[in-house]
Amino acid sequence: MYESVLSLSPQQQSLQNPKKMADTKVETISRLAQWKIDNFGPCSYKKSDSFKLGLWNWHLAIEKNRYLYVRLFPEPSRVSKDQPPLARFILRVSNLGVSRRPYISPIHERLLRNSDDFVWPVDITFFGRFVIDVEFLDLKICAPIGGEAVSIWPTQGNMQSLSSQSALQTISRMLYEGIHTDVTIKTADGTLKAHKAILSASSTVFQSMFLHDLKEKESSTIEINDMSLESCMALLSYVYGTIKPEDFWKHRLSLLAAANKYDITSLKDACEESLLEDINSGNVLERLQEAGLYQLDKLKKGCLTYLFEFGKIYDIKDELNGFFQTADRELLTEMFQEVLSVWKPA
Repeated sequence: MYESVLSLSPQQQSLQNPKKMADTKVETISRLAQWKIDNFGPCSYKKSDSFKLGLWNWHLAIEKNRYLYVRLFPEPSRVSKDQPPLARFILRVSNLGVSRRPYISPIHERLLRNSDDFVWPVDITFFGRFVIDVEFLDLKICAPIGGEAVSIWPTQGNMQSLSSQSALQTISRMLYEGIHTDVTIKTADGTLKAHKAILSASSTVFQSMFLHDLKEKESSTIEINDMSLESCMALLSYVYGTIKPEDFWKHRLSLLAAANKYDITSLKDACEESLLEDINSGNVLERLQEAGLYQLDKLKKGCLTYLFEFGKIYDIKDELNGFFQTADRELLTEMFQEVLSVWKPA
């Protein structure tokens, strides 16, 4: 009889003993794996069939040595060798048909390469039929030395990032391919097409143009004669969320003027921060003029600090006469006050 069973194929053996097959099978749904064990019997070790979760095939195993020990490990393969999983998970062991509380593990986070990397001792003896649940809270691919492990599952943050990227690609196509544009912008050297809804959402000034009986509403045309075609395209690229850093840098002075004129606060703030980053003796007086013109307090403070607290006023003494002749009186007053605060007697 023993020899006849051995001569059967694995499929024939499973048909002869379906309970044995079911006893090692693990069911999975979403991030949960469940192994139902009908009877541990006299044996001291049992391993489940492999089950797929994430990128890896897994095994559960149980051992009995006074208490119950549960192991979780990936099936040996090229994937588990080249991209070993860093798993964050919870285990639960409970009797089937018995109203006893399940035995629940703490949250484990382990790099799992083989069956020796994780073992959980269960301090309660389970008899008869019981079930082991593994709930994976996260699965990450372990990075090379010095790298950061990367989750295989999208988090809320990177889902939002993916969603934002998709939305920006769509909006970018609307602008660059002229999809259903409904307003024309006349610049100093050309025309552009845009969308009233997007312009209105970005600027209360644009919104007013299209809400009230102004010429822009009637003609669906906006005249921006104080901007070149290229700088106005940079403005639209910012509004549509697709501006390139090099274009922002190149046109930031024109963008600052437009942001002030059309009340685009975020763009005005971005321009101020950018201008604050590269103050030097060659541009500090120009930046002071811009700070005064557009009410940029941070930029003004940065320029005054550069000139007086850091003593760079001596580097531009030849340019000061021309600056004093054209500068706003209020700005000159602030400069004088800064001189007094820095050079007051000890």
